[in-house]
Amino acid sequence: MEVPLILVTNDDGIDSDGLWAAVEALTPLGEVCVVAPDRQWSGGGRSMPPHVSGRYQAVQRTIDGMEIRAFAVDASPALAVQHAILEFVPRLPSLVVSGINFGANLATEVTISGTVGAALEAAAFGIPALAVSLEMDPGAHLTGSETADYAATKAVIQRFAWHQLIYGRPCDVDVLNINVPSDATPETPWRLTCLSRHRYYDPVAPDRASGVGRPGYKLIPNAGRIEIDSDVWAVKQDRIISVTPLSLDMTSRVNLDDTGFVMKGQVMYAQNALDLLVRIHESAAPVEAPYVMARSEEMAT
Repeated sequence: MEVPLILVTNDDGIDSDGLWAAVEALTPLGEVCVVAPDRQWSGGGRSMPPHVSGRYQAVQRTIDGMEIRAFAVDASPALAVQHAILEFVPRLPSLVVSGINFGANLATEVTISGTVGAALEAAAFGIPALAVSLEMDPGAHLTGSETADYAATKAVIQRFAWHQLIYGRPCDVDVLNINVPSDATPETPWRLTCLSRHRYYDPVAPDRASGVGRPGYKLIPNAGRIEIDSDVWAVKQDRIISVTPLSLDMTSRVNLDDTGFVMKGQVMYAQNALDLLVRIHESAAPVEAPYVMARSEEMAT
């Protein structure tokens, strides 16, 4: 039986303590190869930016007496996965693990996350993937924390990596997005959750008076309005590990026939109104809005 090949990547860069903690957790389960960005890429999503060069450098690391094959690439997290699969690994990986990220990746912010983006890119190749994050103070999101305890996160990586290697992916589950509270232990329970539709980080206006032109963010103050079956509630309120199944299929969960029937009527009505507005604009004759809507209703009938 062939030894499973496990690809490990992240968005915090090749020197991240979280990355190598993940490698330590996975070496007992198979052959591990590391391909990660050569620098910090938090917020990179699943981006494929044109300005990166793809230059790479081999990195030598020994974990528990085992030489780990590793590469640092001038690439976004998702591109690092492409480089790995297309040119660095000897065969298609059985599993891709992205993390351990400095800070939680929850709720609507998952589409921003380079950690989740790398896992989704692996899933697009048909490979089961885990995106794993450890809750940290926002001040540590780019650098990590010297006091971070990775023991619980390593335990959960082993548990779910082994599950994926034995059983594969459940139907319509392309990525498991795993978030671990900062005070978790290896015995902390986990819960299957949904993504919250609320923000976990609130945007903050740029402090231009201090020369900062980029918006910042802050943690939500409490979980009062958060759904109780969500990832945010599990981590922030119940202090347990959140495991959220994600799918590459981002189609809304509506009845397409019913919604299509309603939208066709709405779109026809809107188009009639638009046509009338265009004609009014071209004739340069100002007409009150109520008249426009009344005329569009007549045209729709």
